[in-house]
Amino acid sequence: MCWSATADLTAGTVITAVGVVCAARTARARRTRDLPVAALPLLLGAHQLVEAAVWSSGGGCSAAATAWAVIALPLLAVWVPFGVLVAAGPGTRRRLWGPPAVGLATGAVLSYGLATRPVTAELRGHTVGYGVDVPYAPLVVAGYLFATLGALLLAGDRRLRLLGALLAAGAAVCAALWRLEFASTWCAFAAVASLLVLGWVRRPGAADSAARPA
Repeated sequence: MCWSATADLTAGTVITAVGVVCAARTARARRTRDLPVAALPLLLGAHQLVEAAVWSSGGGCSAAATAWAVIALPLLAVWVPFGVLVAAGPGTRRRLWGPPAVGLATGAVLSYGLATRPVTAELRGHTVGYGVDVPYAPLVVAGYLFATLGALLLAGDRRLRLLGALLAAGAAVCAALWRLEFASTWCAFAAVASLLVLGWVRRPGAADSAARPA
């Protein structure tokens, strides 16, 4: 999330461009198991671009708000842990199965909530407040954080663990600022996270290093 439509559009364009570079470099290197993680900036960039549409629509219950929630909630809850699992390689996957399993369960609950209840967006100065009604919200939030951040923090590669720590700190800071209705700053953390993914992709032997404890 960013503090305006222009900021979201700018951040989304830059982050998506980084994602294209990450995916293309990974494809050229034939490290296909790295592709889900390498494509993460594409999802983050698309997320920012969708929110630019939410700003432009003035909030309310819209297709853009629903698309924002779909990317942010069930898609990332499944994409991130399975991406880390695949990148880790067959030799060290046993300890990484927890986050994907929790991610599937969490994603199923979130998908049900989004399919049966409307998503609303409210513009609050320099923030956007989203209304998503899901059952057992505290448990779902815990499962979501374990699936996404837990997967990265359990990875063998130092850069993926750093990415997890950055996103954890970013989530805490952004949540605090959002509650104060000061400004949405997630786009800045998403941009830095995308650069970390780019560095991970460009690192020689990235696919193999993700499989080794560091």
